[in-house]
Amino acid sequence: MLLFMNEPLKTSYLPGRTLRTTEKELLYFSGTSYLGIPGNQEFREFLLEGLARYGSNYSSSRLSNVHLQIFDEAEAYLANYTGAEAALTVSSGFLAGQLVVRTLAGKGAFMYGPRTHPALWLNPTNFNNVATEEWLQQLPDIIENCNEDNLFVLFNAVDALWAKKFDLDWINKLPLNKQITLIIDDSHGFGITGKNGAGVFTEILLPENLNLIVVSSIGKALGIPGGVILGKAETVNSFKQSPLFGGGSPVVPAYLYAFLQANQLYEQAREKLFRNINYFLTRLTNPEFFRFFPDYPVFYTPQNELCPFLFDKDILISSFAYPTPQDPNITRIILNSLHTLPDIDLLASNINEFCRSYTT
Repeated sequence: MLLFMNEPLKTSYLPGRTLRTTEKELLYFSGTSYLGIPGNQEFREFLLEGLARYGSNYSSSRLSNVHLQIFDEAEAYLANYTGAEAALTVSSGFLAGQLVVRTLAGKGAFMYGPRTHPALWLNPTNFNNVATEEWLQQLPDIIENCNEDNLFVLFNAVDALWAKKFDLDWINKLPLNKQITLIIDDSHGFGITGKNGAGVFTEILLPENLNLIVVSSIGKALGIPGGVILGKAETVNSFKQSPLFGGGSPVVPAYLYAFLQANQLYEQAREKLFRNINYFLTRLTNPEFFRFFPDYPVFYTPQNELCPFLFDKDILISSFAYPTPQDPNITRIILNSLHTLPDIDLLASNINEFCRSYTT
């Protein structure tokens, strides 16, 4: 919910670089479609090919006696892309997280990092709002003092709300006398961060006593309505035994077909996003006004007044209460690959004007 409005803006059109309401068109710097795939015409053409081949939906269980090979092809590609032994696709990033934690529930102690995404929660009490730096400092002692020998450490690869990415060297400081599985939600990094956009799986070298499971939405940067689980083949195969997997519908096959055709398109969109990010920074007179990290399209500011200021200039940015409507607003600029340089010029010039008025 916007800080200065009684209810969110309503639209009948998909936001991209702009958002159309019944009254006017706004420049749009919000949302999680970082690579702009839903508004990419070439991707839509691949999707039409997929729809012609597979239809609009496939609602059967993956355990049925008919098996579409597109699932195997997409999962083999995702495993090769990330360097994981195996990959498993499901109908959403949320289901990917719930499939993992509910399958592993009761098999060891769960330790939640700050603001771990609700997709990985077993219950609402799992929200941890301790400062991440403090939690990381305490974690080795917490693990040492735990009576369980099998531990699951759950956290986000990227904090997209506060525009933070943390060094992963802390993993090497974890105790060696416990069996530890890292369960990482990479929904806001997958497609952008890591080697060729392949996310956090490409950035971690694990000690021998650690296992790694990465869960992610593929509906954000990659624009596919679905989720993925990455890990060792034995671990990933164990999730296929869950009734949550057998009872859930799969990713719509037409989207997986389009995904497999679009490798070059993703590379181009990623390159354009990085150009937009770097150009935006060159146009700001006060980049320190934001918290951000390199080659990531989210820019956080504690100055919630920026949102109504830009809205008066026909620019809409992200500003809403999280994780509940009773919490303070979180205000961010979010760039995507559809934005043009003139869009960014206009955004930056208005931010510069706000900074001058704010500091005088």
